[in-house]
Amino acid sequence: MPLNTDWIIAEYLANRVASEVPVILMPTIQYGYYPFFLEYPGSVSLKLNTFKEMVKDICISMSNYGIKKFYVLNTGVSTIYRLKMAAEELRGRGIEMRYTDILKALSSVEKEISEQEGGTHADEIEIFMMLYIKPEVVDMSKAVKDYHPMKGRGLTRNPEKKDAGAYSPSGIFGDATLASAEKGEIIVENLVKYIIDEVREFMSK
Repeated sequence: MPLNTDWIIAEYLANRVASEVPVILMPTIQYGYYPFFLEYPGSVSLKLNTFKEMVKDICISMSNYGIKKFYVLNTGVSTIYRLKMAAEELRGRGIEMRYTDILKALSSVEKEISEQEGGTHADEIEIFMMLYIKPEVVDMSKAVKDYHPMKGRGLTRNPEKKDAGAYSPSGIFGDATLASAEKGEIIVENLVKYIIDEVREFMSK
């Protein structure tokens, strides 16, 4: 899958949600806090505080026009805690910000259809989603199963590097060979509904 997979998924989901709910749709943020993949060429990560402050600055700027509620459609895992920090700090300014907890959002449907031992990055679940959303950018000839015990956080290409994360020469953490656009449709449509329900509930308060 391409390096901008998270962006592709976010763009797709945001447009689906905006077609169902009357919201102002801001441009997708193209960089975030992803420090655990920097051993892989092309990976970019902002510093924790840079990412948090960027999200805050966007919300604060827009709040000057009377907008006091923001929903961040988040497709990352390492960004979840940092978004929580931003939300807490924005609350002190009278601004409410919520965000997608992608692990929570996918947990129930993942239990039903997942076949891999485990994984969270470029794995079975992300492959499913991309085969449904944008199959033309997926090259299944490069798909492998790359799942090793997690030691520390993130992934490493060096099997001798202790406590650096899961060993993964490919950058995959899981089984990317389990291709299924049909399962991708189930995952994506459930995720769209989950986010729409969250946004509507947030708007109603």
